[in-house]
Amino acid sequence: MKKRPHVVVTRRLPDAIETRMRELFETELNIDDVPMSPDALAAAMQRAEVLVPTVTDRIDSALIAASGPQLKLIASFSNGFDHIDVEAALKRGIAVTNTPGVLTEDTADMTMALILAVPRRLVEGARVLSADRDWAGWTPTWMLGRRVTGKRLGIVGMGRIGQAVARRAKAFGVSIHYHNRHRVAPKVEEALEATWWDSLDQMLARMDIISINCPHTPGTYHLLSERRLKLMRPEAYLVNTARGEIVDEAALIKLIASGAIAGAGLDVYENEPMINPKLLRLAEAGKVVLLPHMGSATIEGRIEMGEKVLINIRAFFDGHKPPDRVLPSML
Repeated sequence: MKKRPHVVVTRRLPDAIETRMRELFETELNIDDVPMSPDALAAAMQRAEVLVPTVTDRIDSALIAASGPQLKLIASFSNGFDHIDVEAALKRGIAVTNTPGVLTEDTADMTMALILAVPRRLVEGARVLSADRDWAGWTPTWMLGRRVTGKRLGIVGMGRIGQAVARRAKAFGVSIHYHNRHRVAPKVEEALEATWWDSLDQMLARMDIISINCPHTPGTYHLLSERRLKLMRPEAYLVNTARGEIVDEAALIKLIASGAIAGAGLDVYENEPMINPKLLRLAEAGKVVLLPHMGSATIEGRIEMGEKVLINIRAFFDGHKPPDRVLPSML
């Protein structure tokens, strides 16, 4: 009988996925769902042939260098892979996989929800109807927000998620603009009636809403720097469902507080899980809508992610190339 690979899973996954993992592999589960410390991760990497981390696990070069020779695959339960030092892993002969594609629609849904929620003051309005507040009733000039239809949306990163956001926004009568390393195919531009900007600076200065949908890489760290954020119009809003590190969060807070930017909808933060107290105060003031990194949090999406992890592990130990390998060209 073929030896089953030893798999260590760092966090709780959907029951159906954990059950299937136990059936297929020698699997250690994290039943208590307590995040692993660096020491616990190091110990896991000493005994596992496959590590299944999530975005909250930082698999850096030191952990990889100290891993046991039996570790052959890091099958991440995530779309992004910026939490893993992929170069260090590949140099050590450890393959890395992720779970791309399955979170596209869920993340785009949440992005569109924030695009609507921030200008229309949905969260601020919902708070009015709470047990400890009295509502005096409707008046013509109360809780006025900004119309979304007819506005210009600038998408930073026109990959799968960016295009899915564009499709949704177009249905709301929003004009689609985008900045991307490479221009998308003409048929995609035509279908979305999208305008490409080779200059991010020029796009930022002209948009009503900016949506961040690019991956976090060394090249996109603080892509929206203080200088670039200052290019945005005072009536403009920023929405980020990608990675917190892409935006200079301190500068964003300062500019919103001063009125230089109208507001923001954020699902990701620069120092997760720590949230800047100044952001929380802006949320209380109705200037920002804050969500706890739940853009991809659907039952269907998590199960599909788990299925991709299973397929990647099976393919690797059956002697095939896993379908979702992270390659050096992707870094």
